[in-house]
Amino acid sequence: MPASNRREFLRAGAAGLTALTLAPLAAEAAAKPEPKPGAGTGTAAGALKIVPLGATGIRVSQIAFGTGTVGYNKSSNQTRRGMANFVALARHAYARGVRYFDMADSYGSQPFVAQAVRGLPRAEIVLGTKIWTEPDARGQFRQIPRTIERIRRELESDYVDILLMHCMMRGGWSRDRKGSMDAFSEAKAAGKVRAVGVSCHNWDALVEAVETPWVDVIMARVNPFGTHLDNKPETVAALLRKASAAGKGIVGMKIFGEGRNITEAERERSIAFALREARVPCMTLGMEKAEYVDDAVERVIRLSA
Repeated sequence: MPASNRREFLRAGAAGLTALTLAPLAAEAAAKPEPKPGAGTGTAAGALKIVPLGATGIRVSQIAFGTGTVGYNKSSNQTRRGMANFVALARHAYARGVRYFDMADSYGSQPFVAQAVRGLPRAEIVLGTKIWTEPDARGQFRQIPRTIERIRRELESDYVDILLMHCMMRGGWSRDRKGSMDAFSEAKAAGKVRAVGVSCHNWDALVEAVETPWVDVIMARVNPFGTHLDNKPETVAALLRKASAAGKGIVGMKIFGEGRNITEAERERSIAFALREARVPCMTLGMEKAEYVDDAVERVIRLSA
């Protein structure tokens, strides 16, 4: 995708989306005091499960801490709150059992996550990020190895657990991005990356991801409302079940329709659909306050029981 189109895609509706995302939850939050970081509301028994992510050998928490709400141009709603607030929120999520941190190079969130997880047991943490993988002006992919090295430095980690090609928007990507795939594979063989894959924003791209042996992990849009979805909800769910059966690690995204389905009833229905119909082991949620973390964690725990 040309850079200008990509920026337009990421920026489109950003201001409106922020308002849509926050308004209903903010109204609920106003009716009760904000919990202190690290403290749960105590309304759900048990804990988030740590589950296998397909055949990758990686185990993830059922919820990933998403860092890219309205994310573009090296920032997001999470990072725009500043380092101290980001770290406090991420540590609260960790205290509630979240062990998977979902990033992207375009969100600018990698240094923020590095600060948040500093001092925590690395073996318990799953660091996943995404990078743009278009060829350069000469049709080459030389920038990919350099980008991977920079990301490892930013994360202060010898390896990245999950590295995805960001935002596949058409079929044929496994042909057009062969150079990127080769660079990812080389990093994986060198122990710099544990699992590789794609995030998809198109039905043909998603079907191709399921059918491509190279893919370890697929990030896919899934919700019961069809909001920003690549096909009918039941069709998407069936394909994701097929992918899981084939050993692909599935991470659900747009669970709340990119902030458009966030009433109490919609949140309940959305998480239930992801867990029970699409059977995703993990979902990434762009949570911006401690009470949002608590709501999601306790809902997933209850609906997983």
